Amino acid sequence: MNLPNMLEAKKRDKSEFCIYDYEEIKLDESLVGKKYYVRTYGCQMNEHDGERIKGVLTDEGMIETDNLDEADLIILNTCAIRENAHDKVFGFMGLIKKMKETRPNILMGICGCMAQEESVVKEIMSKYKYVDFIFGTHNLNKMIKVINERIRTGKQNIEVYSVTGDVVENIPEKRDSSISAWVDIILGCDKFCTYCIVPYTRGKQRSRKKEDIINEVLKLKDMGYKEITLLGQNVNAYGKDLYTDYNLANLLRDVSKTGIDRIRFVTSHPWDFTDEMIDAISECDNVMPYVHLPIQSGSNRILKLMGRRYTKEEYLELYNKIRNKIKNVSVTTDIIVGFPGETEEDFEETLDVVNTCKFDGAFTFVFSPRENTPAALLQDNTPIEVKNERLHRLNEIVNNYSNMRNQETVGTIQKCLVTGKSEKDSNKYAGYTENMKLVNIDSDEDITGKIVNVKIDEAKSFSLNGTYIKNI
Repeated sequence: MNLPNMLEAKKRDKSEFCIYDYEEIKLDESLVGKKYYVRTYGCQMNEHDGERIKGVLTDEGMIETDNLDEADLIILNTCAIRENAHDKVFGFMGLIKKMKETRPNILMGICGCMAQEESVVKEIMSKYKYVDFIFGTHNLNKMIKVINERIRTGKQNIEVYSVTGDVVENIPEKRDSSISAWVDIILGCDKFCTYCIVPYTRGKQRSRKKEDIINEVLKLKDMGYKEITLLGQNVNAYGKDLYTDYNLANLLRDVSKTGIDRIRFVTSHPWDFTDEMIDAISECDNVMPYVHLPIQSGSNRILKLMGRRYTKEEYLELYNKIRNKIKNVSVTTDIIVGFPGETEEDFEETLDVVNTCKFDGAFTFVFSPRENTPAALLQDNTPIEVKNERLHRLNEIVNNYSNMRNQETVGTIQKCLVTGKSEKDSNKYAGYTENMKLVNIDSDEDITGKIVNVKIDEAKSFSLNGTYIKNI
């Protein structure tokens, strides 16, 4: 049994990380041919981890089900970024407890970022003894070993390592889409923003070799994928830990040369966003004109307390370069409301930045203190009612600009990658423009998986409506 240790997880050293291939471990025969259910919470990195969990289990002879009642093995792949993510997981665990009362042989495990938190694991050990196993973000490749040990001993098995981390290549994957694919390029984070738990749960920054990334993209292209998204907690830092003269700008150009139709990347930290990156996006036709660029706050005082390492003025300079140099670019952002000590004046500065940038969209949140992060120790005297009121005001402005940006597309022809049927209307198809705007598309034929011309007929704050144009 190994328990997480947040102090150990915080440490960074100059030792080199290891890069090695996945080694198969045979699953206990009692589960072969049985059904598994995986539920993933959180970011794109978690989603991609979920694809690996499914891939490993499928390779070992299990069958995926989306019906919880059919499952013999249940894995919750968790997120730790905000408190509501915790609440959702613990609520779902209560549902599984009731299931286990009538089906005691069901196995249930927890993995992901919550599994890396000391307090969470200790709570599970004391109050949720029906959880069979826990493993962390650093030993997903050893998941089968963890499950097998639980079956062998009949005891709760916890194997969570608080280490800086390695890179494991070629873990089996069962991708959720046959059209768009995630591709990890850098794992972990060394930024240590004062509110963020990710550096503790994901380990230090460590880049994959450029050859491994390019080969993966080429394989995906050969399999018929139209789009890949390069992933990292701080994707802009790619290569800093591995090369002296190769970075994300170089990687974007090399991945562009594979000829895959569409390339995206998330998530960017403004501190590492270079002019060379802007040039690569603007000059490579298959690197899509979409940038997610979190600002978090428009107040320099709050940005300093957050440990973001840039000022409002520096962010705006970068933002304007992106807008001016990349044709038809859309820019979205993240904003935290109610950070400890945020005054009304600080918040008004954030609104000023939003009014200046007129973002295409924003993910907005009320500050959520995370265990063992410096921000959790700051004095916070702002009532939650005030924070919620600020969030409401912010969202009204954000939604107004999102609608304004979308209205600019009405009457234009947009190239859309169609991902399938629309969630809002099963008679329509859903697709994304080059600059990442969701379009609900009228079409008399199945256009799933194709990049098609769509005339935009109507715009809303969060989506567009359009019509498939066969010949243009």
